[in-house]
Amino acid sequence: MKCRGFFSVAWRSTLVVIAMLASAAPAAAIDGKLCLDLIRMEPSGQDAKQFSDPGWGGGLHLVLPMPQLSNMLAGVVGIEYVNLLGETTTIYESQTLLRVEQQTNQHYSRIYLGPEFGPHGNGTFRPHVGADIALVLYGISTDVVVPDDYNREQEIRQSLRDERRAAFGYDVNVGVDINPWNKVSIDVGARFLKSFNVPQ
Repeated sequence: MKCRGFFSVAWRSTLVVIAMLASAAPAAAIDGKLCLDLIRMEPSGQDAKQFSDPGWGGGLHLVLPMPQLSNMLAGVVGIEYVNLLGETTTIYESQTLLRVEQQTNQHYSRIYLGPEFGPHGNGTFRPHVGADIALVLYGISTDVVVPDDYNREQEIRQSLRDERRAAFGYDVNVGVDINPWNKVSIDVGARFLKSFNVPQ
């Protein structure tokens, strides 16, 4: 997601791909998979790195191959949530040297769907590429704090904003599904996200 200094790269490590949907089908005919995702999102650009730290999150997505297309195309639908770790930026007033902190907290979630291209049948290594459209749910809160080093309860805190917004987004992704057992596999990949009209 390249939103003017926003978070641009989300590294997605799908650590445990848990279940197969087709209970009656033999192991050689994989009809689908339910995936548990572990996600790391990293800020890109000076502004993003100044006001946020890399964040961690998780999600679930469902992969449904299309047998009529030789299992080379699948539909994907998923949901994910990332807690963008809070960041404190310290500013000193030029004449009094009074210390002021800007504390920013953010969260980012998506509901997405789209196609995935690659082999979805039997095989130890199954590379794939895909693209999704997404509903992005984004929230940001910012406080300005004059801290009290001796008694935190006496700090002066002012809320600048607490904003939540739904926006449109998309992603392109690439990965490889390591599938030695045909029942449980490990999928590792990367995803480039772009979101529109999120608060700056």
